[in-house]
Amino acid sequence: MPPRIPFPAIARARFVPRTSVASFLFGRAQFSTSAPKAFGLKPKRTSSSGSPVLLEASRAHALSRKQTPTRTGVLAYKTGMTAIYDENGVRTAATVLQLDRVQVLATKHSKTHGYFALQVGFGWRQPKNITRPMLGHYEACGVAPKKELREFRVKDESGLLPPGTVLNADHFTVGQFVDVKANSKGKGFAGGMKRWGFSGQPASHGNSLTHRAMGSAGQSQGGGSRVLPGKRMAGRMGGQQHTVQNLKVLQVQPELGLVIVKGAVSGPKGCIVAVQDAVKRPLAKTATA
Repeated sequence: MPPRIPFPAIARARFVPRTSVASFLFGRAQFSTSAPKAFGLKPKRTSSSGSPVLLEASRAHALSRKQTPTRTGVLAYKTGMTAIYDENGVRTAATVLQLDRVQVLATKHSKTHGYFALQVGFGWRQPKNITRPMLGHYEACGVAPKKELREFRVKDESGLLPPGTVLNADHFTVGQFVDVKANSKGKGFAGGMKRWGFSGQPASHGNSLTHRAMGSAGQSQGGGSRVLPGKRMAGRMGGQQHTVQNLKVLQVQPELGLVIVKGAVSGPKGCIVAVQDAVKRPLAKTATA
């Protein structure tokens, strides 16, 4: 066993250079690793060759490291769910998404805005229900007033499209994976059992009128006599933006503007969802623009 070191020596070891802490405490012959985590000294990030890795701090390098799709996304209605059967009779639950007059309105460049993005419009609205500044914006873009506007970031300049470009359902291909973003259904104020799946309290043995109550919210003396941040409690449930990743495209019907994806999508029927290429799955070669 290594010899015991008095406490003052260990305290002084915190100020020893990182490469010599292990040899100072336990001897260079026994341990050749870096400083232990117990002393709060973390090793620097190094490459396979042992040299430190230097991350570029420029804006261009930061954008290149960020996980961003190479193509823009689209807006669509969530029409509802259905079932699709394959040749073997296997049933697959699917969600039907319908595009409606999706067009590109404007683009953003990294030199001007700090990132690459496209502004996409969806649907149609009567001009009398649009404010004058927005009417001027639509006129400058050369498109009709839209029901919904959304911004989609892209990785580089190759993903930018000219204003007025129409995006149809054939923007996606069968077999590729997409990320669908929407607002979940609002449930209102919900208790702990409904919101977080708490099991509840016993039905008998002295329990009175607190069967679905949450119970204790934390410790008293010794735990700070307070409710710790992040405690799961009763509150407003749903109505938040939720993204379902890696949904496979099962069918594409350009004549009807339909994109059918595998699985469920957040939100009620008729809500507007944002569909974009999955950031964690490679884009199929047949889906490139």
